[in-house]
Amino acid sequence: MSPLEIRAALSLSSLFALRMLGLFLILPVFAIHARTLPGYDPALVGWVLGAYGLTQGLLQIPFGMASDRFGRKPVIVFGLLLFAAGSFLAAMPGDLLQAVIGRALQGAGAISAVVSALLADLTRDSQRSKAMAMIGASIVLTFALSLIGAPPLYAAIGMDGIFNLTGALALAAVGVALWVVPAPPPAVPMAARPRFLSVVLDGELLRLNLGIFSLHLVQMAIFVVIPVALTTSGQLPVGEHWMVYLPVVLVSLAFMMPPVLWGERRGQSRTVLLGAVLAMGAVQMGLVAGVRHFWVLVVLLLLFFVCFNILEAMLPTLVSRRAPPAAKGAALGVYNTTQSLGLASGGILGGILVKYTGTESVFLFGAAMMFLWFIAAFSMREPVMPGSATRVEGELKHGLSQ
Repeated sequence: MSPLEIRAALSLSSLFALRMLGLFLILPVFAIHARTLPGYDPALVGWVLGAYGLTQGLLQIPFGMASDRFGRKPVIVFGLLLFAAGSFLAAMPGDLLQAVIGRALQGAGAISAVVSALLADLTRDSQRSKAMAMIGASIVLTFALSLIGAPPLYAAIGMDGIFNLTGALALAAVGVALWVVPAPPPAVPMAARPRFLSVVLDGELLRLNLGIFSLHLVQMAIFVVIPVALTTSGQLPVGEHWMVYLPVVLVSLAFMMPPVLWGERRGQSRTVLLGAVLAMGAVQMGLVAGVRHFWVLVVLLLLFFVCFNILEAMLPTLVSRRAPPAAKGAALGVYNTTQSLGLASGGILGGILVKYTGTESVFLFGAAMMFLWFIAAFSMREPVMPGSATRVEGELKHGLSQ
């Protein structure tokens, strides 16, 4: 990777990380905190977890298309300011309904597609998988830090303090976007862009979009259950959950990269993806029986994060390669919309399933989603790296000169 590519990957990864804290920090503790609030309802807890993803899902495509037209950086800054406003609203005293509204406003800062499109603008095709993996790693590390740090933070500053902290981090991310992230190459003229419908209906992109929807639906749904399961099966207070999350996530990071790199180097990304999807389905089936047994639960969590990290690193790279160069923002907007809808659906459905059919049904539902994804992905073609490296290098030089 060139110095510019490294700078772009690191700075944009930090934007992802700062913003994703707003999503991840509440996961380990909110289901427990909500029991202290007036009008507690497990289904409404699911709405608090899922409202973020719902507004993300509604706005990713408009944000992505706006960035194709008006430029990436202005749209990123606007989204970060919306996120900060939602964080500060959620921090104010109130009930679960106010938390839902604050989380919805957080999600309205829907910049994931724009950040991914900007990274694709600033990297060559031959280096993009590394850069996307860096963003994936930043998400995983943020998730790890959130799982580890949320319980002691909650004990020290409360839920309002956590929301205020995420708002302050979003404002810091504005500075990173303005003064650290490299300038992108010139936007493609409107006349040269493909029709939006052709991007939405592309068969290969549809398979990848279904995948990211399923992956994040399962992630959010099981975390309606996992914090409570750790407390009940292992008699582990919420303040000590980091003792499980830290080793599990760190070990999973060590196991995620070899399959991804092997798939890239051998041209076997499809094989790695299908294997990870199958393994994720097997983990969900194992959780049906293992969720009530502490050490079985810990092992299954490790396997879950290995599979999750592999898929999280691979999917955006595959989308950026398949997307038309002049419509990366739109294509990644659709991708991130389905991701966000997965987050919203997982939180909402997880809460409903726990309330009406019990915890085991959450994992059975997750296994079914992985099976459907495997069927859809089985016919996908092995991706190739399109485009001319010379052309992209020229764009990079222009961005550096700006």
